[in-house]
Amino acid sequence: MSKPMLSVAGVKTQYGKIIALHGVDLDVNEGEIVTLIGANGAGKSTLMMTICGTPRASEGRILFEGRDITHMPTHEIMRLKIAQSPEGRRIFPRMTVYENLQMGAAMDDYAHFEGDLERMFDMFPRLKERLHQRGGTLSGGEQQMLAIARALMSRPRLLLLDEPSLGLAPLVVRQIFDVIRELNAIEGLTVFLVEQNAYHALKLAHRGYVLVNGSITMAGTGRELLESPEVKAAYLEGGA
Repeated sequence: MSKPMLSVAGVKTQYGKIIALHGVDLDVNEGEIVTLIGANGAGKSTLMMTICGTPRASEGRILFEGRDITHMPTHEIMRLKIAQSPEGRRIFPRMTVYENLQMGAAMDDYAHFEGDLERMFDMFPRLKERLHQRGGTLSGGEQQMLAIARALMSRPRLLLLDEPSLGLAPLVVRQIFDVIRELNAIEGLTVFLVEQNAYHALKLAHRGYVLVNGSITMAGTGRELLESPEVKAAYLEGGA
């Protein structure tokens, strides 16, 4: 079996004396969609940010395509063809949609800018309609589309998505998850997805992990976790 594209081994992260992650182990293989589910405050976003270098892991190792990135500066990690669409979208609100997409393309030195712009418009037609509008004036769903499109403009090999469904209407959530599925199926994009909406995430993912209070408590295929009584009770039946 080939080596994982992303490997997190024994990663511990802390904020001062507060330990947020307790020795997390997980792998993302090339061409997979892997999801990490868990309640609010479980440490999901902390893991995503630790992979990107802020905060740093206090113990353990993070490997990308066999290369140790645990102590690399964030901008160097991004240059390895990793892109993140962070929690809360974090687009540039005063810049137009076009300028936000330009910022994403900067990591690829604008080498494929025009062609990639058209790809984004095919995936998210709304962005074409809003091209010269400031990011901060878009709806929440449009901002999420922009955040994902901005990440994709860098032509990543690994896409990190942090809570893409947060606060969005069900129809928009479905549209965004359909785009992720299509990118994976057609272009073979590898995706690591952190998500509170366990049902959508596990339906989409090849494999999943459950994070509880900073520790991985379960792992399996998306289907196995969807059918697990523990996951159903905690995440799929109006639980945590």
